[in-house]
Amino acid sequence: MPKISEVFHEYGFKDDRLTLLAGPCAIESYETCAEVVEELKEITDELGINYVFKSSFDKANRSSISSDRGSGMEAGLEVLRQIKENYHVPIVTDVHESYQCAPVAEVADVLQIPAFLSRQTDLLLAAAKTGRVVNIKKAQFMAPEDIQSAVNKVASQNEHILVTERGTMFGYHQLVVDMTSLIQMRQTDYPVIFDATHSVQIPSGYGNHSGGNRDYVFPLLRAALSIGIDGIFAEVHPNPPKAISDQDSQLYLSKARPILEEANRLFHQHLENKAVYADEDLL
Repeated sequence: MPKISEVFHEYGFKDDRLTLLAGPCAIESYETCAEVVEELKEITDELGINYVFKSSFDKANRSSISSDRGSGMEAGLEVLRQIKENYHVPIVTDVHESYQCAPVAEVADVLQIPAFLSRQTDLLLAAAKTGRVVNIKKAQFMAPEDIQSAVNKVASQNEHILVTERGTMFGYHQLVVDMTSLIQMRQTDYPVIFDATHSVQIPSGYGNHSGGNRDYVFPLLRAALSIGIDGIFAEVHPNPPKAISDQDSQLYLSKARPILEEANRLFHQHLENKAVYADEDLL
């Protein structure tokens, strides 16, 4: 099974450290991204957490035609390039179309496949062929074992893969997180990430845009870390109610430190438990 250190072999990531993919949902400005990355990098450096900055240049699957989609690819990639150069962090961002993969890979270190698109063969292959890390988000309608088919498509070209759980549809306008899916997704033999903020979305909860329940992020995150995961995905914003997307589910930047301190403690506690029981099936 490729470990975090192998998937991120260029970046010096360590397997005995929690990995965090985090930043604002959408690129609103360089200043907002810089405010978030500066704070998160300081925290993760202090705590010894592997850190990847996340933000999206295009929110292509918005509920409404009138919703703000973000900066666009050209302007967004320039912001991400500046963040990468100024703060020396790897970058993860979404790709929605096959043609985007090559130019995005010139800046981003991780190409993220949105959950709705995780069965799109051409997109998966185009992302894989760049040689960058590919983070496949499990579709909300997909059984955990079915992520293997998406993994196989990418693995035919590229072994640098992450798989991410982000909740499963439970009727209309509702997501639930089946914690056993985190165990089942280990069978892919690639690192498993838990998306703590998209998992609390209420899709199209307001009719023309999605809602969410930020209060559930921390409890679900703690449960996932107790189950055993390799990393966390979380969207973080200085002022979520004023964000252009996911206002109800993004975390407040001001609350990131205590959340990450507890997350890091639980991650290392799980590592210690594995060493004590020495049996993966128990944990």
